[in-house]
Amino acid sequence: MTERILVIKLGALGDFVQALGPFAAIRRHHPDARITILTTGPYVELAYATGLFDQVWTDNKPRALQFNKWLDLRRRLRSGDFQRVYDLQTSDRSSFYRRLFWPGQNPQWSGIARGCSHPHANPKRDFMHTVERQAEQLQMAGIDDVPAQASIIKLSTPIDSFDLGENFALLVPGGAPHRPEKRWPEQKYAALADDLFEKGVTPVLLGGPAETESMEAIAQQAPGTINLCGKTSLLEIASIARRANFSVGNDTGPMHLIAGVGCASLVLYSHASDPALCAQRGVKVSYIRKPVLDDVSVDEVLAELKGPNLA
Repeated sequence: MTERILVIKLGALGDFVQALGPFAAIRRHHPDARITILTTGPYVELAYATGLFDQVWTDNKPRALQFNKWLDLRRRLRSGDFQRVYDLQTSDRSSFYRRLFWPGQNPQWSGIARGCSHPHANPKRDFMHTVERQAEQLQMAGIDDVPAQASIIKLSTPIDSFDLGENFALLVPGGAPHRPEKRWPEQKYAALADDLFEKGVTPVLLGGPAETESMEAIAQQAPGTINLCGKTSLLEIASIARRANFSVGNDTGPMHLIAGVGCASLVLYSHASDPALCAQRGVKVSYIRKPVLDDVSVDEVLAELKGPNLA
């Protein structure tokens, strides 16, 4: 009988990228199993592209009173005949999903759900970096040797249509709309873009549709900039990053993907997030952190980039 495994990872992008190593470890530990991942819409393509899953299920994340959607999710989970679940989301929502298997046989469960068979029983887990926390969780479930995501990201897709040339750098000035304190000011990104262009490096803006207005303002202030805001998939971002000279960005999801594929990355942190708990991981990642990002100067960023990244 084929073993059936469920992995839960709903998002966000940075967390999904930092789960790529655990995904690979789970596949290696269960080489002949049929492995399904439960994720959310933005990460379906990325999940398929890893080649680590036999099925990719989309979780529509039912709200409290959406009873029909809860029943549909329950039917789907119970129909999977899963012997084991690896809950890498470890949120209140994903932990609640364990109850949806009732009254049938509960599968083995790695996570923090009450009463689960393989709990991540470290009371200080919330003070660990995501990468180490997930590795320890899997170790407690019997899986050792969890690789870093940089070693297993093989994501690639054609990007010739973007016509970026051979000498370009990525700027990622966006972030969650409700967290403006995590954004370096757009006028400083524009000044940085101007400086890079003068040094012979084409600045390329990356971001989602929600950042369109901000990135259009940056591109208008820095005419040599290529603005790809809203024009790239996650796989295209990975391929572009693999060819870029370097990247500079806020503590936001795309920077995890960019750093993870090996692009030299400088990430700007404010008081709003702690790199000790959530820092991007990759071959070459550096950070500037100040309580208020407006206090980070363009000269400081340029000084950090000097050397092999920028003459």
